[in-house]
Amino acid sequence: MKRSETPVDPWHFARPELAAAYLTALDLKLSSARGLFARRRMGKTEFLRRDLTPAARERGYLVAYTNLWDDQDAPDAALIAALNDALAPAGLAGVISKMRKPVSKVKASAKLGGVAEGSVEADLATSTDKALALRETLKILDSQKKTLLLIVDEAQVLARDSHTNFAHALRAALDIRKESIKVIFAGSSEHTLREMFAKSSEPFYNWAPLEPFPLLQQDFVAFTVDKLNSMARYPLTLEAGMHAFDELHRTPEFFKRFIERYMLYQTLGAEAALEHTRASVFSDEHFARQWEAMLPADRAILTLLARGEGDMHSAAGLKRLSEMIGKPATKNTSSQALRRLQASNAVARLSFGEYRIEDEAFAEWIRRKA
Repeated sequence: MKRSETPVDPWHFARPELAAAYLTALDLKLSSARGLFARRRMGKTEFLRRDLTPAARERGYLVAYTNLWDDQDAPDAALIAALNDALAPAGLAGVISKMRKPVSKVKASAKLGGVAEGSVEADLATSTDKALALRETLKILDSQKKTLLLIVDEAQVLARDSHTNFAHALRAALDIRKESIKVIFAGSSEHTLREMFAKSSEPFYNWAPLEPFPLLQQDFVAFTVDKLNSMARYPLTLEAGMHAFDELHRTPEFFKRFIERYMLYQTLGAEAALEHTRASVFSDEHFARQWEAMLPADRAILTLLARGEGDMHSAAGLKRLSEMIGKPATKNTSSQALRRLQASNAVARLSFGEYRIEDEAFAEWIRRKA
């Protein structure tokens, strides 16, 4: 199996219609890119890898997929590696493996399908040279007859100040290739993605429309319950499955954990499996460490948001905030706390005065703590 291929998952709920809709929109050539956002654990990455990628290949696209969350310190190397994988998994990708090594010069040649023997020689020790490696790779892609679909998952990593130079180089390279390269930017931080595309100082300002990724609903639950029942001695009802899905805040990853627990301990029943899953996913030690590292005002804001209280600047909101932090709070207190929480991707700004905790598991942990 090629390194870029994804193993078959019998529990995967396929969404071919959604994949076809995204590809058809790109085929119309009215736009060359789009941005998608959804909170973590909501099935976005699984869809991109298991639905959109194979559907694009069936339509004749070359596909390059990368998840920048896996390489937050070097998204440039990760993205160039993905492009080289799309060209020749056993060829130019070998060049990129050396980018992580303390070498100054790298030279590689690779026989590529439909392309004469080419070579890449660049000093890969600096970010400028990563931009050069990107240009050299795209020159080879330019000679391909197929259109490339570039899927950048957790794309908000590119918005960090340390990656600005490469982000500018990437946009410049993509701007002149809108006919031959289509791009899907996806991410879990709605706030950061909105700034990427809406803030005039950002490299990708006004470059792609941003929209919410459609979340999984009852048909996903029904599929999973049917799959479970084909193997279980004690069947699970759809009603019990939907109850668990709702109680786990309609989070597919958590629901699958519930299904796994039920499968292993069927005689204990669905409620026992649900309670065990709740305790498991909403009691992470990571949340405790994250909480302890925060300032009191940040904790207070998160507590209010977790309770559904979104008015942080009114007299009543500031009074509640003052009571929670033990000293008078001003509008500046709440504004600074919200800025810090957005900068750390803990909170997303939905609209003027409306905010949401990004990670629903963290929100539930806060509710339980409160």
